[in-house]
Amino acid sequence: MAIDKEFKEFFSVDMNEGWERPEGYPEGIDQKILAGHLDDDAKSGNRTRLLRFQPGVYTTQPFVHEHWEEVYLVSGDLIVGNDENGEGGEQFQPNTYACRPPGAYHGPFKSEGGCLLFEIHYYENS
Repeated sequence: MAIDKEFKEFFSVDMNEGWERPEGYPEGIDQKILAGHLDDDAKSGNRTRLLRFQPGVYTTQPFVHEHWEEVYLVSGDLIVGNDENGEGGEQFQPNTYACRPPGAYHGPFKSEGGCLLFEIHYYENS
């Protein structure tokens, strides 16, 4: 698998500016792309991003996509499998990891105190 990402040496990541809400996510969940680009229409590319949840924010439906996804919980708490009212699910703490192949249903997600995730997404042909 060839990885097509720009070269970036160590650089400071501004944790206050440059965040944006990913399409289809509720208010209070924001991403910061660190490197790369994912093209879901062409089913190509790869990206590395930070994803953060504000306290109390939750999604209501499971996610499924056609790219690989690796997720590391850096800080805070993440609840996986809550219902559409944000109730229930299994809570995870920092230093937990998930690796999901294309087509894997996952979520919904919630964070009671807020969290920061480090994610890598990629298509097999990228």
